[in-house]
Amino acid sequence: MTALPRVPRLAVRDLGVSFGSLEAIRDVSLHVDDGEFVSILGPSGSGKSTTFSVLTGAVAPSRGEVLVDGAPLAGRRDHFAYMPQRDGLLPWRRLIDNVTLGLETRGVKRAEARARVAPLLEPFGLAGFERSYPAQLSGGMRQRAALLRTIAQERSVLLLDEPFGALDALTRAQMQRFLAEQRDRFGWTVLLVTHDVREAVGLSDRVYVFSPRPATVVREVTIDLPRTPGALAGPAAAAIEADLLETLLETRMCPKA
Repeated sequence: MTALPRVPRLAVRDLGVSFGSLEAIRDVSLHVDDGEFVSILGPSGSGKSTTFSVLTGAVAPSRGEVLVDGAPLAGRRDHFAYMPQRDGLLPWRRLIDNVTLGLETRGVKRAEARARVAPLLEPFGLAGFERSYPAQLSGGMRQRAALLRTIAQERSVLLLDEPFGALDALTRAQMQRFLAEQRDRFGWTVLLVTHDVREAVGLSDRVYVFSPRPATVVREVTIDLPRTPGALAGPAAAAIEADLLETLLETRMCPKA
């Protein structure tokens, strides 16, 4: 019996986005399989976040389609949980009420929402801080809270838009390692936007490289490395980083017509 082709959890086909005469995205196609971690890597202003805006419904595509589990997105956005660069915690709400906010906006009662997130506080390093306000938390704790708020929504795909870009280098490295560990533990399906080559290599199963605007996919790279600190600091990872960086430099020096 012939095996049926695997249907990606998320597929973007021939996506195009224009704002008047400004073409932001040109014929972008990509996919994310179930349980896969995929990154979009590109220079600033290359259309990475615009792609996310299409997925979240903030921007309507000019052409192309988005499929989730093989079916057209068709105006539904409840497949995705979105985490922006800034943590977005509300300063007047305690941590427990910030991490349940996404559930509450979907109509989940506060008590039930708290019960859902309670088992995740310990693995996220937030147990004991439930009643703390955002101003009382470190930068890393705030980002872990924002990530918990995102995954607590139990969506099919996590959309992470440069979630650690506002952190200092040490906290950023700690959060990258934390995300990798939790993703392995829970099997999340993730699409990450980043301009950080090392972050893309350290976290991803595959990387799509975007050109400068109008964005097109210039390369798709599989990251076939063991997910261990030693391997990711070794020569194989360094070679992939150098290759991706060279691709980015080449695309910037060769503007499209």
